[in-house]
Amino acid sequence: MLAAAAALGIERLDAQLLLLHALGRAAGERAWLLAHDTDPLPDAARRAFERLCERRLADEPVAYLVGEREFHGLGLRVDARVLVPRPDTETLVEWALQCLDGRPAPAVLDLGTGSGAIALAIQHARPDARVAAVDASADALAVARANAARLGLPVRFAQADWLDGADRGLDLIVSNPPYIVAGDPHLAALRHEPLRALVSGADGLDDIRRIVRAAPEHLAEGGWLLLEHGWDQADAVRQLLAAGGFADVQSRDDLAGIARCSGGIRRTVK
Repeated sequence: MLAAAAALGIERLDAQLLLLHALGRAAGERAWLLAHDTDPLPDAARRAFERLCERRLADEPVAYLVGEREFHGLGLRVDARVLVPRPDTETLVEWALQCLDGRPAPAVLDLGTGSGAIALAIQHARPDARVAAVDASADALAVARANAARLGLPVRFAQADWLDGADRGLDLIVSNPPYIVAGDPHLAALRHEPLRALVSGADGLDDIRRIVRAAPEHLAEGGWLLLEHGWDQADAVRQLLAAGGFADVQSRDDLAGIARCSGGIRRTVK
């Protein structure tokens, strides 16, 4: 069955995950799958696998098909109500944790939390942190709250439009907001994911502009704002941060060496 999936153009890892799901086995049991490579496949599992392959060939994300995705060591449940967490976003989490190093019980806000990936990863790594997360989508918040409950992580969730009604005196605001340009041809490959979580105006920066403008009044002195953005947007986002009064403006590279996140510190004392 794996060979047939490969012949259709499905990547080997994707096919393995789909076959494990069809068999009712965990995603981490790839070694078991290899050890039982010659076992006959039950008819029900074969039919389920074939249906999953058809959906994958239509660009539906594997995470939606199997209902979960690992992010920063956490197993998250995901579906079409939220974006699939990407490995590149772990760069944002690692930077956030570095910014929180040495701060006791830091106050953190994750904007546009989606599945809750960023907020939950930070809370898991820093149990003493007071982590809150917001999203404009009630559907996304339902997914995030369910993930938090299943993982036993005390992140506070609320429905809000970016920083509307947010606390002040925060040590960190972090966000992976929409940043794709409206009409971008790559959106076709992302058609199964929620459009409102992907697109942000003619240059992809509308939501980032709103966050940068509103963030200073919610950050404590020395608090950080960290933003994920597109592969070619680092210069523009750094300019927005500098124009917004942020200090120590800088970017961080993702796993491919592309500047994927930018941020700065709120300084009121010159």
